[in-house]
Amino acid sequence: MNRTQNLEQLDNQKTWDIAIIGGGSSGLGVALDALSRGLSVVLLERADFATGTSSRSTKLVHGGVRYLAQGDLFLVWEALRERGRILSNAPHLANTQPFIIPIYSHSTKYFYTVGLKFYDWMSGWLSLGDSYFIPKKEAVARLPQIQSKGLLGGVVYHDGGFDDARLALSIAQTCDDMGGAILNYTKVTSLTKDESGKVSGLKVRDLINRKNYEIKAKMVVNATGVFADKILKMDKEDSPRMIQPSQGVHIVLPKEFLGGSDALMIPKTSDGRVLFAVPWKDKLVVGTTDTIREKAKMEPEALAREVNFILNTAGLYLSKKPTREDVLSVYAGLRPLAAPSKGSVKTKEISRNHKVILSDTGLVTLTGGKWTTFRKMGEDTVDHFPRLTGEKIPDSKSWELKLHGYDLAMLDDPHWKKYGSDAVKILTMIKKNHELARLLHPNYPFTAGEVVWAVREEMALKVEDVLSRRMRILLMDARASIEMAPKVAELMAKELEYDQEWIDKEIAEFTNLANKYILKTH
Repeated sequence: MNRTQNLEQLDNQKTWDIAIIGGGSSGLGVALDALSRGLSVVLLERADFATGTSSRSTKLVHGGVRYLAQGDLFLVWEALRERGRILSNAPHLANTQPFIIPIYSHSTKYFYTVGLKFYDWMSGWLSLGDSYFIPKKEAVARLPQIQSKGLLGGVVYHDGGFDDARLALSIAQTCDDMGGAILNYTKVTSLTKDESGKVSGLKVRDLINRKNYEIKAKMVVNATGVFADKILKMDKEDSPRMIQPSQGVHIVLPKEFLGGSDALMIPKTSDGRVLFAVPWKDKLVVGTTDTIREKAKMEPEALAREVNFILNTAGLYLSKKPTREDVLSVYAGLRPLAAPSKGSVKTKEISRNHKVILSDTGLVTLTGGKWTTFRKMGEDTVDHFPRLTGEKIPDSKSWELKLHGYDLAMLDDPHWKKYGSDAVKILTMIKKNHELARLLHPNYPFTAGEVVWAVREEMALKVEDVLSRRMRILLMDARASIEMAPKVAELMAKELEYDQEWIDKEIAEFTNLANKYILKTH
């Protein structure tokens, strides 16, 4: 992806078919679907791709077992189909993940065995594997650290695991490959309107080069997640509040706390939710919570009670109870739930279905949804284009698009697999310059060459972009990421032709950020 070339496209006075505000899973899904139908697309993200909620998930591509229990069958059916498409179109970033529900009573054994057979049936031809009951001995063998006292066995079922931020990047690269102008660090400052009061475009500021642009578009899409209300206020100052942010927190532990390659699903926590412990990048991601937050923030922080809830709940099911000292990283994300109009509604009961809303000024707003259904959310949004413009467009083809890096002959090495077909290019670059083979940290396989690649090919502009979303080390091990920051800053500065002042500023900013991912132990 070449940011300079994409910015140059903003200088010509063309009218774009669709201008998208937001570079998370929602906005990228809209861009992918629009490009699959031959429409011209510009996407504007004020930070980096997937900086917010889209990089802070439970790392699951799933139908949603708990939505099935709530009776939201259509959401589950739709998500199961989209799950299959993600695994088919991005095998370098998504994989089949077996789960085990530990069974401590005969009633739960039959409830989950029958319920998950229905989940299998709903998956249809996109099923990832049948569910089945396993006896205690096998359950303990597959989950070596499970609490075995009173354990009767487990119910095995299958869902998908994935790297959320890398998938977002792969979608952005795919859109870029298809001719879209995909841009990070470009902030929308206002909407423009024609004489009749209809939205006709945007005013944008490039936050890196500090240059302003004006963009004309037939359709403007607000896909900013928890920040959707800010764009709605740009459209109409008296717009009612639509979004209720709900915070989900995860902790990351050494993988030894569970053992094995299976994930654990705790079916009913004290707050009536489910809790997952998922193997991810040689670590264990445990979460999540559902806490109402009044204000949307780019960097939400975990509350002490949320962390305690996760540690305490996990401790009931693991033979070694995790403590604050064991946590390698803690991260929080905000879900853009529909704001309840009156009365209090528990966040776990608010539907995760997405909505596409068309205002009388012509602004299209996409809200709700979940990562797994990002493509369908995009398709449903682009379906509004003919209604808005009167122009006919082809049917969606985004469901069959192989995402950037797709390669069935990819490297099996888990470190290089995430790059897909790009892995060979990176390794070839490293082979030509042995300096690039240098490791950034003694405990992790990340190389100097990957930093150079992130800058040249993946539009990384800040140290945070590399360590949080290109390499994921901030989420895997926050302390290690701080140790890596100086080397990353120096490599980036050389590529981007920045001075020592930039290096010092980036290291300080990243260290300040990463410290928020480290749990205080007292």
